[in-house]
Amino acid sequence: MGDMMTLIDKYLAKEVFKYFNMLLLMVVSIYLLVDFFEKIDNFMEAGLPISKILSFFQLKIPLIVTQITPIGILLAVIIVFGLMNKNNELIALQSSGVSIYFLLRPVIFIGLTLSILVFLLSDLIVPITVSKANKIWNVEVKKRSAVISKGKNIWIKDKGAIYNITYFNPAKRTISGIAFNYFDDDFRLTRRIDARRGIFKNGRWIFYGVMEQKLNKESNNYQFSFFKKREESFHFLPEEIKRVVKKSEEMNFLELFEYIRNIESEGYDASTYKVDLYAKLAFPFICLIMCLVGPFIAGRREVKEGLSVSIFYGICIAFFYWVFYSFCLSLGHGEILPPFLAAWTANIVFFSLGIFAIMK
Repeated sequence: MGDMMTLIDKYLAKEVFKYFNMLLLMVVSIYLLVDFFEKIDNFMEAGLPISKILSFFQLKIPLIVTQITPIGILLAVIIVFGLMNKNNELIALQSSGVSIYFLLRPVIFIGLTLSILVFLLSDLIVPITVSKANKIWNVEVKKRSAVISKGKNIWIKDKGAIYNITYFNPAKRTISGIAFNYFDDDFRLTRRIDARRGIFKNGRWIFYGVMEQKLNKESNNYQFSFFKKREESFHFLPEEIKRVVKKSEEMNFLELFEYIRNIESEGYDASTYKVDLYAKLAFPFICLIMCLVGPFIAGRREVKEGLSVSIFYGICIAFFYWVFYSFCLSLGHGEILPPFLAAWTANIVFFSLGIFAIMK
């Protein structure tokens, strides 16, 4: 019995990985092809060489793989168990005394392995490749203002000005710890604006706790002025700051954890970034959940004659999971749900459904 189970485990693992690799290669290729045709005009207008264009799409592959892996393993498991169900292999194994729980052993092991690999890929490789790809797109293709975002500090270099923002809250559309520096043609500081906080309202920036330093060219001294509240010209919209600021996916788990600790130590609300931190742990776990759901979908007797129906059900479940997961994250970013629940609610719900399906 033990030798037979070992053979079954090896057979299932081999078949699952075979279809998983085929699906992954196919979907990644389609994804890159569609993305290529969407962006090729931008690359041509920017005059980038072919080597740089190919490098951009190569840098996107790790992120695509992490996003596609959960649905890829779900469909692979559905195909393998669906074919076994169609060929009456499941009934034959059960008649030989092989429990469905034994058949799930290699699948669960694969799910756990992929969850760990997706986490490691997302944490070690994706932040580097995404950062480089975004730099090519924003600086070399879109010719946007030079931006350096390191740790909790955001630096934006504009024509005749350098802006420094300590913290940006995308949910509340606010910036904090502000220092705007304006220079003349000789790179001499002519004006500096320091503000405690800025809020974007009705299409304009309103700043609070403002101190202005302005150069008096006759005396070559700076004049100081203080304002509790003041509207100031700053042509970067919250959406543009969000686009250029260092994103959560450009930081690994420890970097994001340190970033949250730093901004909280200075009194800023880090709820939005906490959601992203918990999501870095929650999302890879979906690989295991999909491995629990897949055999149930494929093993149902009413879809025995139609593997395509099982695949359709699998795609629908993956779609509903993604919608529900994204919805929960948006509630977390909007500070409606606590960060932990925002990241893990979808997993808890679908994991419970998977366990219930296996027990049934």
